[in-house]
Amino acid sequence: MSTIGLVHFFFRTLFQRIRSTFRSRLGMWDVASTPFRVLPTDLDVLRHMNNGVYLSLLDIGRLDLMLRSGMWPLLSARGWYPVVVSETISFRRSLQLWQRFEIETRVLGFDEKAIYVEQRFVVAGEIYAQAFIRARFLKKAGGTVTVPELTALAGDAPDGRSLPSWVSEWGVAAQLPPSKAGAPSVWE
Repeated sequence: MSTIGLVHFFFRTLFQRIRSTFRSRLGMWDVASTPFRVLPTDLDVLRHMNNGVYLSLLDIGRLDLMLRSGMWPLLSARGWYPVVVSETISFRRSLQLWQRFEIETRVLGFDEKAIYVEQRFVVAGEIYAQAFIRARFLKKAGGTVTVPELTALAGDAPDGRSLPSWVSEWGVAAQLPPSKAGAPSVWE
């Protein structure tokens, strides 16, 4: 990403962080709808939103959910922070310059190691792109936040929601070896 792109996302993140304080409160298990508009710095050479920009905006959508649900200050106070370990996105329609859209963000559930989130790019109620994210939480002091620690903070899904089996299978199939294990790059 260029320096202009980095500065652009810094200000976009800062703006959203401020904006979130004035928006309605949510529960951690609610759907957060975060409004955006396609800006000139979001475009690729084909003049539609660049695929890498989608992933960067998803970060802001997840931050909006954490801020509006009150989870962000709770996580920060404990020295915990999220990291994406796997993500996949499917595109249906392109987003064009100045087009308004929303990112809808919802926590799907947990497995024994990670939290899973679904996010959608939506224009006038229609899905343009959909992403699934597997994330872990790390401790600034070192180590990984366990799922029982997270659920003690976030609570269980209020509606008895369970993680779809295909999402759990994707999480296992997409993961790389742990960072302390070897992962040689050998093409077969």
